[in-house]
Amino acid sequence: MAREFQRGHKAKISDLTAGTDLYVGVQIAGPGLAIDISCFGLDANEQLSDDRYFVFFNQPKSPEESIQQLGAQSGDTESFRVTLDRIPANIHKLSFAASIDGAGQMSQVGPGYIRIVAGGEEVVRYSFSGSEFSTERALMIGDFYLKDVWRFAAVGQGFDGGLAALLQNFGGEVAEEEQPAPQAQAPAGAPGFAPPPQGAAPAPSFGAPAQTQPPAPAPSFGAPPQAPAPAPAQAPAQVPAPAPYQQPVHAAPTMAAPMGAPLAPPAPAPYGQVPPPAPAPAPYGQQPQPSYGQVPGQQQPPYGQQPGFGQQPQGYGQPAQAVPAAGAGLAAALQPYKEAPTGARWTPQNQQLMRVDLSMGGQAVLARQGSMVLYQGKVDFSYKGAGFAGRVVGNATGQEMQLMRCTGRGQVFLAETGAHLHAIELQGDGICVSAENVLAFDESLQHEIRRIEGHGIPGGALFTMQFQGTGTVIVKTHGVPVVLPVTPTTFADSNAIVAWSSAAQVIISSQVRLRRNAYPGHSGETVNLQFRGAPGNFIVVQPYEV
Repeated sequence: MAREFQRGHKAKISDLTAGTDLYVGVQIAGPGLAIDISCFGLDANEQLSDDRYFVFFNQPKSPEESIQQLGAQSGDTESFRVTLDRIPANIHKLSFAASIDGAGQMSQVGPGYIRIVAGGEEVVRYSFSGSEFSTERALMIGDFYLKDVWRFAAVGQGFDGGLAALLQNFGGEVAEEEQPAPQAQAPAGAPGFAPPPQGAAPAPSFGAPAQTQPPAPAPSFGAPPQAPAPAPAQAPAQVPAPAPYQQPVHAAPTMAAPMGAPLAPPAPAPYGQVPPPAPAPAPYGQQPQPSYGQVPGQQQPPYGQQPGFGQQPQGYGQPAQAVPAAGAGLAAALQPYKEAPTGARWTPQNQQLMRVDLSMGGQAVLARQGSMVLYQGKVDFSYKGAGFAGRVVGNATGQEMQLMRCTGRGQVFLAETGAHLHAIELQGDGICVSAENVLAFDESLQHEIRRIEGHGIPGGALFTMQFQGTGTVIVKTHGVPVVLPVTPTTFADSNAIVAWSSAAQVIISSQVRLRRNAYPGHSGETVNLQFRGAPGNFIVVQPYEV
């Protein structure tokens, strides 16, 4: 039975199916709309650095055929074959998108979906409808992304502009209009993709040159049980700009435009759109991009992956650059500070500001009272009480949090006293964080007060908050923290510690000795926390002490 995803839901592919040769079907249509459906193969920076991995009607497969566009079949407007174990190492994300060619907007489309089929059986489906959008002309539907292992995310994020705007967002560009070159017609009656019939010999490998290589063994890949009757295929017209969808010919594809990197710095993008990366200096005083934990020069992590603690943000500590040249205009001056669009539920806008999209995931967010600095859309804020017993325990342990509950369909921006904010995604694991270091978290996470073994910690820090489950917790720090592995000789000051893995054992270590007390004075470091645990446990320390 297929799992039904909501917007923002994510899962490992291995939890959905053991297969790696997958069928991806997309259904989207609207009266009078011409819709193009394509797949962008992106690198670790979420850029289209190799235009051969832009798979669309005019280029229906990648070089090694790990991504193939199959056309309409089995009730799907468009379908793809994705062979995960053949995707090259430089591709970290496959983004499936739909765009309107010509007039129209996404609010006009009817109910649609993206689904994954393995071995002829549907394993997951994400459904959407036009009522979720307004004037957008493109839609990022779903992603395959690499985070240690391949995972799938239901995105459902509208995008202003059509296919050309999507190309620019991913670092590509559209060439100038040229006269299309005539192409030879493909033989009529070319068969569409379908699994071999029962008892028949294996079908040739899809997408191979016609009868020039031996048949491949039948893969685990399977399309849905029903298959449409073969339809004649037409050769694609070689056009530089996106055109209405045509049935693809899976041989000798032509490209719409060069989209390789590097690119010349583009003109300022429309509001809300991230401009392509350019070597131009940032305006004076610009905060570094808040992809927390990125080492300078290191590639961006794939979609959904939280970078490791303790790594310097890109550009952190570098001197401020020169201001834009005179005459650049107001739009150019404000461009670096515009909102960062993304298909993720939690998005850092800079090091001190976090945005959560409540319409993704369909669940509420618990945040510190007064941490909202801005919201857009229909959002309701209500008091979240801990109950009488919870208040008593919170007051007694020092782990009480005054929370508000954020619900609705909109975006909420959160911050507190300029603290550095870090989104930590939990997927069934756990982390311990002191309540004073928590800004917000998904309501789906289980949280409880956990006692630290031992006695004598000053300031009542005998307890901490433990978060477990699936969701995201936003952690505050003073400055950029560092992550250290837990060893038998790992000690930390109770004021500097921010968080640690829930599997680690924590005890109190005191360096106070009777002989030392016989003499006046001490070092000021008499009580520490000692951490023990198996390899893989960690602690997070901030450069700050009370």
